[in-house]
Amino acid sequence: MEHLKMRLSQLLEKKIELDNYLAKQLPKSILQEAIQGKLVPQIAEEGTAQELLDQIKAEKQKRVKDGKLKKSALNGSVIFRGADNKYYEQIGKKCLDITEEIPFEIPNSWQWIRLEQGISLLSGRDLEPSHYNDLYHGIPYITGASNFVASGLVINRWTDTPVTIANKGNLLLTCKGTIGSMAFNNIGQVHIARQVMAIESYCINLKYIKYFLQSNLGFLVKKANSMIPGISRNTLLSMVFPLPPLNEQQRIIAQIEKLFEHLH
Repeated sequence: MEHLKMRLSQLLEKKIELDNYLAKQLPKSILQEAIQGKLVPQIAEEGTAQELLDQIKAEKQKRVKDGKLKKSALNGSVIFRGADNKYYEQIGKKCLDITEEIPFEIPNSWQWIRLEQGISLLSGRDLEPSHYNDLYHGIPYITGASNFVASGLVINRWTDTPVTIANKGNLLLTCKGTIGSMAFNNIGQVHIARQVMAIESYCINLKYIKYFLQSNLGFLVKKANSMIPGISRNTLLSMVFPLPPLNEQQRIIAQIEKLFEHLH
């Protein structure tokens, strides 16, 4: 009888270990399938990523014309697959072999781009203690990972003298100290400290970008350097990004959320 109890106890421990392992690995697997174009089928009527890139270019040109964007933001590279099956990046007159940077194959209707082509990135700045308060005066001041709780934001400081302002709808990402915490700014204007970056997208669903970054969190942590771990602007902006058509992005997001719901 004691032997049976011991055996049952061992089996229970193994089941708990397996459940914990699956709880960690399944979300990673879902995200990996999603950004490889394997989570939902491609639909020809939804167009191509190249058409979306044309929309992004038009949006940037409009912002340049309105004085909201520097003309240099229009400069971008083109990533393509050559006849030799290798991947190349055309930057002006230069053409570089970047095959080793391409981590997996994507559907024909998708396009590899540098993330900087699809986003605007705002780096935060710390304030002196005399420039913030806990008396609700001014706009919220997001200082770091302690403000990110359960995919939302907790506010405990405010400032009357904001300098780096993230707007409502931006995706906030912790980039120093605790790396990779993310939350959407659903509050309004907030000042962000140097431990935080704010991401705005051009015609790309920010939720898709969020899931892409989550799937690459290990890469970002590995790239973080110096005594205090940190993600540099260049690391984020230069990431190769698998871009699907916009409607497919929305279907991918819906499927991810549906699957995640079943995991809880």
